Amino acid sequence: MQPIIDPRSGDVEDDASSTKSRKLAAIAGSMLAEISFPKLIVAWVLLIGLPGLLLGLAPPVAWAWLSRVSDKFAAISGIGSLLIFAGILLVGWYGIRPLFRFMERSFWSLQALAVQPVYAACREGLSQIAEGFLEPEAKEQDRSRRRAKMAAVAGFLACAIGVALVALAWPYTQWTATWQALSTPSTLLMPALANAITIVAGYLAAASIVWGLTDAVMEQPEKFAAFEKSNGDGKRFRIAHLSDLHTVGERFGFRIESGRLGPQGNGRLDAVLERLQDLHDHDPLEVILITGDMTDAGRSAEWAEFFCSLARHPRLLERTLILPGNHDLNVADRANPARLELPTSPRKQLRQMRVVSAMAAVQGRRAFVCDRAKGEVGPLLADAIEPAGTQMKSLADVGRFGPSSELSRLWSDVFPLIVPPRDPGGLGIILMNSNAQTNFSFTNALGLVSADDVAIACKVIGQYPGTAWIIALHHHLVEYPLPVKAFSERIGTALINGSWLVRKLRPVATRVAMMHGHRHIDWIGRIGRLTVISAPSPVMEAKDGDATCFYVHTVVVRTDGNIALTNPEKVAVAGQALS
Repeated sequence: MQPIIDPRSGDVEDDASSTKSRKLAAIAGSMLAEISFPKLIVAWVLLIGLPGLLLGLAPPVAWAWLSRVSDKFAAISGIGSLLIFAGILLVGWYGIRPLFRFMERSFWSLQALAVQPVYAACREGLSQIAEGFLEPEAKEQDRSRRRAKMAAVAGFLACAIGVALVALAWPYTQWTATWQALSTPSTLLMPALANAITIVAGYLAAASIVWGLTDAVMEQPEKFAAFEKSNGDGKRFRIAHLSDLHTVGERFGFRIESGRLGPQGNGRLDAVLERLQDLHDHDPLEVILITGDMTDAGRSAEWAEFFCSLARHPRLLERTLILPGNHDLNVADRANPARLELPTSPRKQLRQMRVVSAMAAVQGRRAFVCDRAKGEVGPLLADAIEPAGTQMKSLADVGRFGPSSELSRLWSDVFPLIVPPRDPGGLGIILMNSNAQTNFSFTNALGLVSADDVAIACKVIGQYPGTAWIIALHHHLVEYPLPVKAFSERIGTALINGSWLVRKLRPVATRVAMMHGHRHIDWIGRIGRLTVISAPSPVMEAKDGDATCFYVHTVVVRTDGNIALTNPEKVAVAGQALS
């Protein structure tokens, strides 16, 4: 029996969200026609409007409170009155501290949503235009120099945007208020919004100049000139680096990004694991590191298929480490890029808990969470999440209205995950979450690293002198000096604060190798003294009959704790015709 429309070959519906089959402008047009504008308005209010309003209210509220306290202080005298005043200050301090913490979180939330993306968009947009005048075969140094210049120009351009917004909003600001004025908050609504715009835009203006100049003078990425000789001194660790497996939940299923121009089903994933098994049998691997996008949309059926494939190779499973990619977390609907989830929806949190559950199953007895209070390695991942097990199951079984605050804290506290070195002078691994918080399928690919996560990771590195580290994350740190055809490849996928991360790691750069995926780019090099390894996808970027590849890296930890690489082993994966 052969139907006229062969369902095994797919059809145009499988290309709905594919950037390989459809242009980004066409997807955006479909999105605008289908998006739920009531949801968009509510999401804007909750994610931007409310934090902005609270941020703008902070100065007049603080002024009114301090004025009230100073009036009380002027009216009192004597020891007893001073004790009463001290009590008022104590109550006020503990009452106002949560408010200021909330204001601080609102400020950084607005920065992640509205400040850093403006500078990043200017930088990458100008770089795209400038590199368009270069020949396709231009040298990497030429591309790097042009990118550095555009970073400085972008800083001044974003600064000008910030100054213009400050100038427009300043006449409507109000920085002081009386206690009586707070009793009629409606009169403070517009001044609060003007205050928020002024604060955020002023920060944008100042920070953009700093970011632009520091990006311009920082070391630019350069491809590896020479690898370590295989007979050099130091401990050696064989690491298979995989990324972007994009497991689907159906035998004939297509991937979101590739549609019918990519592979079907999970046969290629099984072929990758078979090649890994052969390699491990001949020369054992210490670690199999998968830097995100294990699944195509974070659905339960996709995770089930991923685990079924791994379960057929138990010796590989016990060496595997995984971390979340944007497809594991941020795709609200794999068939509809216009799908928008409200912040009150539990579905995003459900995908987060699927990731936590998966990480616990794969590496729960080998990876440790951090004790943030002590600034050191804490309990095993499996032990850390055990108290939340019942609540995680309840979320998966029945859902709830709105995300759970307990599970939200669990998600934020899980990262970074630490796999300490087995021996002094060995190799440790830090697994980070680099996915930006987004509730929109169309913006699912953006990346952002948490400053708190980076700070605790640097503390842990400092506690292990003589140890080298792999820091694994999903997103690329900066754009590489390679030709880029589409602007969407730069801004739609970038780690927004990647250059900041490079600067933060500068003191430990010689002891660290960064491993990531996300862009499906085959690139190994340095940014200054920091080693960076980008993994190609052994599944994507090819049709069923085409060959793909992945790499096995031999990481050398020298006696002084510095890290080096030998010439990597490129492993080919033959194409397979779909049966």
